[in-house]
Amino acid sequence: DIEFAEKDEQLRRDVHELGAIVGSLLREQCGEDQYRVVEEARRVAISRREGDAQASARLDQILGELSLVDARDFVRAFSTFFQVVNTAEQVHRLRRRRDYPRTASIRQPGSVAETVFRLQSGGVDLDGLQKLLTSLRIVPVFSAHPTVPTRRTILRKHQTIARRLVDMQNLALTQAEFTAVLDAIRTEVTAIWQTEESPSEARTVADELEHVLFFFTDVIYRAIPLLYEALENSIRATYGTAVRVPTIVRFASWIGGDMDDNPDITARTIRETLARQRSLILDLYHRECRDLSNKLSQSTSRVTVSAEVQERIRLYAGHFGHTMGSLPLRHRDMPYRVLLRLMVARLQATHDDGSYPYESAEEFLADVELIASSLERNRGAHAGLFAVRRLIRRVETFGFHFLGLDLKQSALGIRGVVGRCLNEPDWLERSPDERAERIREALRRNESPCETLDNESKRALAIFQAVAFCRRKYGQRAIGPFIVSMSHGVDDVLSVMLLGRWGDLHGPSGSVPLDITPLFETTEDLANAHGTMRQLLQDPIYWEHLWHRDRRQIVMIGYSDSNKDGGLAAARWALKQTQSALVQVLDDAGVEFTLFHGRGGTISRGGGKTHAAVLGSPPGAVRARLRALEQGELVSIKYGVRGVALRTLEQAMGSVALATALPERGSAQEMTLWHDMAEELARVSREKYKSLVYETPGFYEYFRAATPVDVIERMQAGPGHEAPAGGSIEDLHGVPWTFAWTQSRHILPGWYGFGTGLRALTAKYGAEAVRSAAREWYFLRALIGDVEMVLAKADLTIASRYSALAGNLHERFFGLISEEFELCVEQVLDIRQQQVLLEGNPALRRSIRLRNPYVDPMSMLQMVLLRRWREGSRQDEAIYSALVASINGIVRGLQDSG
Repeated sequence: DIEFAEKDEQLRRDVHELGAIVGSLLREQCGEDQYRVVEEARRVAISRREGDAQASARLDQILGELSLVDARDFVRAFSTFFQVVNTAEQVHRLRRRRDYPRTASIRQPGSVAETVFRLQSGGVDLDGLQKLLTSLRIVPVFSAHPTVPTRRTILRKHQTIARRLVDMQNLALTQAEFTAVLDAIRTEVTAIWQTEESPSEARTVADELEHVLFFFTDVIYRAIPLLYEALENSIRATYGTAVRVPTIVRFASWIGGDMDDNPDITARTIRETLARQRSLILDLYHRECRDLSNKLSQSTSRVTVSAEVQERIRLYAGHFGHTMGSLPLRHRDMPYRVLLRLMVARLQATHDDGSYPYESAEEFLADVELIASSLERNRGAHAGLFAVRRLIRRVETFGFHFLGLDLKQSALGIRGVVGRCLNEPDWLERSPDERAERIREALRRNESPCETLDNESKRALAIFQAVAFCRRKYGQRAIGPFIVSMSHGVDDVLSVMLLGRWGDLHGPSGSVPLDITPLFETTEDLANAHGTMRQLLQDPIYWEHLWHRDRRQIVMIGYSDSNKDGGLAAARWALKQTQSALVQVLDDAGVEFTLFHGRGGTISRGGGKTHAAVLGSPPGAVRARLRALEQGELVSIKYGVRGVALRTLEQAMGSVALATALPERGSAQEMTLWHDMAEELARVSREKYKSLVYETPGFYEYFRAATPVDVIERMQAGPGHEAPAGGSIEDLHGVPWTFAWTQSRHILPGWYGFGTGLRALTAKYGAEAVRSAAREWYFLRALIGDVEMVLAKADLTIASRYSALAGNLHERFFGLISEEFELCVEQVLDIRQQQVLLEGNPALRRSIRLRNPYVDPMSMLQMVLLRRWREGSRQDEAIYSALVASINGIVRGLQDSG
C-alpha cells in the first residue's frame, strides 16, 4: 500500500540498491546463518505490521534465541541499513531542491529566492532590505549528542557515500560505471561495518567535539559562501541591483564549556577545546590559500597588480626568507601566487606559535581582501576573484576560533562557590535578596575571596582566567555568553560578575567583559522571568555592567523542563507568553536583546522546524536575531550534507527576516479570541498531563520500568560517574525523560493531555472556530502540526510491550495512556479535517511507515536485553554494550533521540 510519487522514484531505487548492499555485506561479514536470522526478522516484522497474528510470537522466538554477540550484530545490521537510508534521504532532498530552479515559475518554500520575493512583495524597498540585512544575526549553537558520539572517520565515509549517490543522479553512467559506483559504496559500507562506531564507552569532551567539528570542517565550512551567493543573486534578480550582504550567520558551541552537564570540564578543557578548533580552522585556511596560489597564476608581464600586493610581498619576504627562497624562479613574476605562499607560511607560524604570526583573524582577512581588491582593479573579476571572495566569507564567519564557546553552569553550583569564597557557611539558606545585597557589597568594596579556598572554588575561578586567556589568544568572539541555568533571581547573575572579578577577568573601570545570560527553564521560572529581568535591569551594579556591554542582553528560555512540568501545549503557550513579557520589559529599559532558544531534538523539547518556531514567535520577539540550540541526531540530519546544510541555514535566515520585516498580524478581535483559546488549551491539557504524571501514585516507578531510562542515565553519566539516583520526576533532567519515552515508542511528553485539551476547546468555542484558528494563527497551526507528527511516530503497539516490563503497573497505567492517545488522534484529525495522520505530508508519512518494520525488531530486542540486564542487577557489561547499540540503532531509525 506504500506508494512513491514519481518525484520520489529515484529515492525508492536508491534505497533498494543500498538495502541489497547491506544484505550482501551481512552475508559476507557474518555468514549465511546470521543473514537468514536478520532477513527472517525483517520479513516477520513486516508481516506483523500487515496483521499476521502469528508474527509477533515468531519474532519473539527469533530474538530470544540470539546470543549476545549475535544480538549486537543483529542491531548493527538494522542500524547500518538506517545509516545508509538516512544518507539516501538527504541526497534525495538535494535532488528535490535542484528540481525547483528548473521550473521557473516555482520558488522552493523557505528558499532564499522565496524570502527575497516575499520581502519585496510585502513592501520592503531596497533601503529597508539593506537595513534588515545589516541587523540580521543567526547563531546556531551546537551541543553534545545525547547518545555516544560517532567517529569522524565513519562520518566521513557517509560523506563519500553521499557523493557517490549524487554521482548516480547527476551523471549519465554506463552500466559498467554504475556498477563501479555501487562497488565504491559497498567498500565504504563494509569499512563502516568493520569499524567500531564509538571511540570508547566514555563520552569525553574530545570525542563530542570531534563529532560536531566534523560537520564544520567537511560541510559547513564549504556551504557558508553558497548562502551569501544565493542571497546576493536573489536580491539582484528581484530588486535589479547588486547588494553586498554583511555577515549574518556565525556559530557557537557548548561542547567544552557546559559545566552544568559535564562536571569534568575545567579551565584546561576550555583552553584545549579552543586550541583544537583553532588548529582545524587554520588548517582549512592553509589548504585554501595553497589552492588559491595554484589558481592565481597571473604574471606581471600579462597584467598589472596593485602596489600594495608587491609591498606586502617585500614585507613578508623579510620575515619568511626560507619560504621566499624555496619558491621556483619561474613563479617569482606571479605576485598573487608568491603572496599566498608567504601567507601560508604566516598561517603556519600562527599555528606553531612561531615568529611573526597573525595576531588576529582580522590581519589575515586584510591580506585576503588586499588580493581581492587588486583582482577587482586589474581585470581579475573572472580570473580568481570569485574563489578569493569565498575565502573572505569564511574568514568573516569563522575567524581564528571556528565557533564561539559558550560557558554554562547551574545557579546552584555557582551559589555554592560564592558562599565558600565569601566564607559564609549559611549562604544557601539565605534569601535571594540577602545574597544579592552581600554580593553588591563585595563588588563595591572590591572584596577578595577568602584565603583558604577548596579545590572546587579554585577550579571555578580558573574558568574565568581561562576566558581572559582565550579572548586574548583567539579573539573576542571566541568566548560566548556565560549561561546560568536554573536562574531564579538577581543574585544568580551578580554571582557571575563577582566570580569574574575574582578570576582576573577585568574590563574598563573594573567591569567584567562577559555577557551573562540567565536561563529560565521550569514553568515557574518562565512565568517569573520578566519580573526577574526587571529587577536585574533596575540593579545599579548590573546596569553599569550592561552599559559596558553596549546595553545588549541575551536571555535564554528552556523547553525541556517546562514541557516535563506541564505537557506540550502548556509549555509552548508559557514560552510564548514569556517571550512577550520579556519583550516589554527589555524594550522599556532600552536594551537590545536576543532570545536564546534552548530547543532540543524532539518536539517535546522544542524541536521540530526552527523556522516554524520563529514564524510563530510573538511580535517583537525575533528582532532580526536568532540564537538556538542544535543538538542530537538533528545535527546530522540538518548539517550532514552540504546542500541540506545550506537549506537549513537559508530557512533560518528567511524565517528571521520575514518575522522581523513582515510579522504575522491578526485583528485585535481575532488575537484576543485566539489567545483565550490557547489559555484554555494550555489549562485543560496541563491538568490532564499533571493528573497522570505527578498526581497518580506509582507513575514514576512505571516510567522507570517501562522505558530504558536507566540505560540512558548510565550512558550520559559515563564511566567513573554514578547515574543520578533521583527518586521523583522532579529530579529528572528533560533529556532522559523525553529520550526514554521516545525509545519506548510512547513519545508521551509530545502529546499526552493534548487530546483532552482540544476536546475542551471544541466544546467551548465550537469546532469551526477552532479549525479557523488552526488555519489562520501560525502558533496554533504549528503546534497541532508538531503533535500530529509525534502521534504518527509513536507506536502504542510496541509501547504496550515496553509497558509490560512494568508488571502490575502496566494494567494501572497503559489503559489511561492508550485512551488519551486515541482521543488525541481523533481530535487532531477532526481539526485538520483529515482521514489519516500526515495526510498533508505524504513523504514523511511514507518514511515513517517504511521505517517502522525495521525499527520494530530493534525495539523488541532491546526489551529482551533490558529484562536480562535488570535481572542481573545491571552488572553485565556485555548486555549493557548491546543495549547501547540498540539505543543508537533506534535513534537512527526514528531519527529522533528526544
